[in-house]
Amino acid sequence: MSVSTNEYDVIVVGGGPAGAALAIRLAAAGARVLVAEQKRFPRAKLCGEFISPECRAHFAALGVLDAITAAGGARVVTTDFYTHGGRKVSVPSAWFGPRGDGAQTDAGGAALGLSRAEMDARLLARARALGVTVWEETTACGLVYEAGRVCGVELLRGRERVAVRAAVTADATGRTRALARRVERARVLDDDDAGGRAELNGHTRQRARLVAFKAHLANVELAEGACEIYFYRGGYGGLSRVEGGLSNLCFIAAARDVRALGGDAERVMREVVMTNRRAAKVLAGGRVRSEWLAVALESFGRWPLVPCAGLLTVGDAAAFIDPFTGSGMLMALESGALAAQVIAPALPALRAGHDFAALAADYRARYRARFDARLRVCSVLRRAAFAPAIVTTTAALALNTSASLRRALARATRQSA
Repeated sequence: MSVSTNEYDVIVVGGGPAGAALAIRLAAAGARVLVAEQKRFPRAKLCGEFISPECRAHFAALGVLDAITAAGGARVVTTDFYTHGGRKVSVPSAWFGPRGDGAQTDAGGAALGLSRAEMDARLLARARALGVTVWEETTACGLVYEAGRVCGVELLRGRERVAVRAAVTADATGRTRALARRVERARVLDDDDAGGRAELNGHTRQRARLVAFKAHLANVELAEGACEIYFYRGGYGGLSRVEGGLSNLCFIAAARDVRALGGDAERVMREVVMTNRRAAKVLAGGRVRSEWLAVALESFGRWPLVPCAGLLTVGDAAAFIDPFTGSGMLMALESGALAAQVIAPALPALRAGHDFAALAADYRARYRARFDARLRVCSVLRRAAFAPAIVTTTAALALNTSASLRRALARATRQSA
């Protein structure tokens, strides 16, 4: 195994929407960027695959709007939430558009159902076209430190181990938080050696209570233009159309229920998700047309934004927002944009050897101003989503009395304070 060294301005580990958006914007600003991605694109990804209308502005700024539009995704004009017993609460996609008043005058008022395989591949291709160095099938196997600061990453490409240095490293590895966890594990080891408790930045290690599943289905009775969200004991799931005449089913279930059903995703779908009356009707004839993907979910909400000097987190590695809000893709793109806004102007000073502290403080402040309010709203909504059936039914009755209330609550999952 050989070792070689390369230098860039920024290393982005993870080629999903947050990482690709960050790389594209930095490259457009003249930065030398490397994206290291573990998989080879296109690849399937566990995701609700719901792209809210606000994402169009990001795609346009990234130069991929035409490519995304041409990918054949399905137009989604409303999201319908169904309680356990089948009571419906509707939220038009146009409420999330540029105007936010329910007007639906063009495609900007509709959401898009598109697989991550298609969307992510187009974003990464755009990064390449702008001069970003993209290494697929490359695994981050270590961090490079200098004077207590992260100054690069050790990457494994086939049999070659490569030490890559940069002024800034971004962890865009999603919920796995591969780089941030390396920092945390090192700190835990130090704490253990000193006789301290093994805590990860305030999060004690615990067994995941939820498991998420995703597959593409055919023959479902889903209305044209609709995304449906189903609530049931211990979790919730979403169904929306994507390209190729298929529908994406992504759902969360209690880990105890998954274990009781032997981890069989289709059994969980039929014996847990389909306890929801509406889900039972829509999915009755459904046939799985892809492999099932599954992942354990540790928690929702925000993680450390700067795990160590020299290292930032973006996308789901920074915060995992509740999937039922349909704002995960938007938050990933926004996160990449915000990080680029902070990093690009700071690069000359960092190249000259200036301290990382000013960049870190700026990033934390901007991130919190942009995202903390919506994360707090989602924390409250999460408790309602996992509440007993009588609570969700009562909430549905209340929300159906006022379109203004539904619109305000829906937009609060996207807006800053």
